[in-house]
Amino acid sequence: MIRQDKAAGREEIHTLSNSSPISLQGIFPPVPTPFREDSTFDPVGFSQNFHRWNQEPVNGYVVLGSNGEFPYVNEAERVEIVRVARREISSDRLLIAGSGMDSTVETIRMTQALADVGADVAIVITPNYYKSKMTGTALEAHYVQVAAASPIPILIYNMPAYAGVDMPADAIIRAAQHPNIIGMKESGPKMGKLGQIMRATTDFQVLTGSASGFLAALAMGAVGGVMALANFAANQLAAIRDKLLVGDLEGAQEIQLRMIPPNLAVTGTYGIAGLKAALDMLDYCGGPVRSPLQPLGEAEMVDLRKILVESDLLAK
Repeated sequence: MIRQDKAAGREEIHTLSNSSPISLQGIFPPVPTPFREDSTFDPVGFSQNFHRWNQEPVNGYVVLGSNGEFPYVNEAERVEIVRVARREISSDRLLIAGSGMDSTVETIRMTQALADVGADVAIVITPNYYKSKMTGTALEAHYVQVAAASPIPILIYNMPAYAGVDMPADAIIRAAQHPNIIGMKESGPKMGKLGQIMRATTDFQVLTGSASGFLAALAMGAVGGVMALANFAANQLAAIRDKLLVGDLEGAQEIQLRMIPPNLAVTGTYGIAGLKAALDMLDYCGGPVRSPLQPLGEAEMVDLRKILVESDLLAK
């Protein structure tokens, strides 16, 4: 099936057949899950956000990633969140859903459940409870078993800062040989590892998880990014990619450097609470985080607003 990429004005192959891989090129916001004040899922706010995101130059969405607070969402909520997202996402955008659980059998079951309600691709976090036993061999076996049983393509999700597990490059390279493992989101800080993986694989699509390193990752050969900042700065991130593609490195560098402070604010500095607060400031539905995460304090809100203004993302 051919789908028109409206943002880039080009046609790309987009099929759920494992014989023809889905294209992961472009920008993929890892969308937050909005909650009401009583901590229940807010489907109305979620839908309203998609009405705006669908007008942005994004190629799809990651639902139930780290920014979606997936560890705090129960299984029934996961299914409902993906169902709502599928209803609201425009037909030319991919729906990538987080299906990772700590056991292989439960990950397979959750992947099937999310595929049943419309997920195009499953993104699977490294299992992490038994950290010392999550060797390269164990992780490779996990992903291969999930991919073999999954009705939809699989992305490896390597997030050592949160999971405490850093999947070795050689294990990723071996797992990438499975035809249903089409790529990965790499959120670790090692640029050399990215290059090692891309050099050793063919038709394996790497997405960076860092907007601060987006330009560098693209230059290394990444096809795109799953970046928190894309929730409200997709135009700027798309411009980095577009300028690099036409050889305007100076223009790409200018935007990249300007986007580093807001990205740090909604990732390392203030985290998910900061991302949701930024969305609220920009008239999206961010909403509260789920406990035990805590909202920003007053001084933190002032600092975040100042960063957004100085980065030309929020009017004074």
